[in-house]
Order: sequence, then C-alpha cells, then structure tokens
Amino acid sequence: MPYIHFTEEQKRLAASVDLVEFLRQRGEKLLPSGHEKRLDSDHSITVRGNAWYDHAAEKGGGPISFAQTFYHLNYPDAVRLLLGGAAAGACSPTEKQAEVEKKQFELPPANHTMRRVYAYLLKKRHIQRDVLNAFVHAGLIYEDEKYHNAVFVGKDEHGVACHAHKRSTHDTGKTFRINVEGSDPRCSFHWTGFSDRLYVFEGPIDLLSYVTLHPEDWRKHNYVACCGTSSLPVLWMLEHNPVLRDVCLCLDNDKAGHTASLRLAEQIAEQFGIASSRLISENKDWNDDLTELAERDHAVQMIQQMG
Repeated sequence: MPYIHFTEEQKRLAASVDLVEFLRQRGEKLLPSGHEKRLDSDHSITVRGNAWYDHAAEKGGGPISFAQTFYHLNYPDAVRLLLGGAAAGACSPTEKQAEVEKKQFELPPANHTMRRVYAYLLKKRHIQRDVLNAFVHAGLIYEDEKYHNAVFVGKDEHGVACHAHKRSTHDTGKTFRINVEGSDPRCSFHWTGFSDRLYVFEGPIDLLSYVTLHPEDWRKHNYVACCGTSSLPVLWMLEHNPVLRDVCLCLDNDKAGHTASLRLAEQIAEQFGIASSRLISENKDWNDDLTELAERDHAVQMIQQMG
C-alpha cells in the first residue's frame, strides 16, 4: 500500500469529528442512553461527542480508532473516511459547544477569610500547607462568601478565570461538589509549570494530595484536574503547551478510572502522538493514600509520646 501523507491539521480534524453526527450522516440508528447515544446495531457501543466506548470489550477511544474498529479500516482509510464526514458537517464537540448559548461565567464572591477552606484542606484532607499556599497565592483556590465552599479556579491561556469547581467544606451531611454554571469545560483547575510532564487527575483534591505525597520539585511540572473524567481539559492543556510530551494518567483506582484512562490514552495518542503512562494509587484515590499515611504517622507519634 502506498504511503499516504496527512498534514497535522488533517489528522487533528479527523480526530475531532463528532461521532454522533458522523454516524447519523451514514444512516446509523442511534438510541438515547443517558448523556450518550447507543448504536442500534450494537448495543454495547456508546458514543458521545468525539469519544466512543465498547462496554462489552471494555475499550474505546476517539473517531479514528472507532472507524478502524467498527468499519474494519486501516489508519489511512479511517482518516479519509472521517475527513469526508468533517467536510459534510460533522462538527467537533468543542465547535458545537461554542454554538450553544450558555450562561455568562462568573466567579462566586470571595469570603474575606479562608479559615474554613484551610481547616478543611489541611486537617481533614491532610494537604501540605506550602502546597495549598502556592495555589492560593496563584489565585487558584479561595473560599466563597455565601456557603464557605472551597472554590478551585481554572484559568485560560491568558490567565483569565473561566472555570470554577465548588466543593463543600462541611464535615456533616452529603458532600457537595459542582462546576459553576457557564464554566468552560476545557479550562478546569490546573497548574502550569515548565517541564514536559503533565499529571492528570479526576478532581482537585486528588491533584493536591498527589503533590503533597510527591513534593520534590513539584512546581516545575504541569497538573490538571478534569473535575470528572472528561478528556477536554487534558486535550486543551496539550494543545496550548506543545512542550508537553510526557503524560501521566493518575485517575482513580476503580473501574470508572481505569476505563477513562484507556479512553483518554487512546485520544492523546491519536491527536498528539503521545504514549501516556498510568500512575495508580494504592487505595481508591490519592487522597485516600494521603489520609492513610497521615493517620499512620499520627499513630506512631502517639506511641512515641506514650513511651
């Protein structure tokens, strides 16, 4: 087979095709399945935006791997098929999101102190004070005025806040966590360093916990919390930081985290040609690891004092 050259823009366009629209163009029947669509011809496969997942085979990825798997195509033929779909109007998820009018984003008013947030993150979550101070001084964490929630701020490439994730600091009742309405899903809570390494987490507290557990030269690296398992924040970081070539996926040590990691690794490989590595916590997540360590250290201190 003769070699076929695709430009970087062609490969990026093929990898960003909206699979829902693409499949509709090809006459595939799709069934509602929560926030996703399920293929009528194969109920184990669901699609959403430019991502797919086969629940029976427990694997998934982006448009290129979908075309290769579902239509049994090699890489060049899969890319050409998707480019044809893009030309026919299968917009990328980010382009379609931009077309939808949404509420103007506003940060919640800040409280005049951060007493409750510091108490919660230091004492209950065991985050190291110097780590917390660094994020606070960067304007990435604060306490809201009305409910005293911890607010984790996401900024765009110009340093403008355009995302906020709120989490309750109460010890009792159901845990409250939500993204502020109007947040740009691409620009979630993150830290930009200067190395080529990017660490990826599900939530802000997992990110802070990992840094607390591995504090050596942490500021030079890059970290992002997806505030869920969406791939958009990771893809945005890679797009705006071309120096990033070493991606460490640190999602939860559970079925959802493993599944999302596989899907994300394939998307990153397709769009940026980067092979991701996987870092797995000993417990369900990095804060569970940190809490276990803190409790063990506390027990040792108590024994030493008694002795």
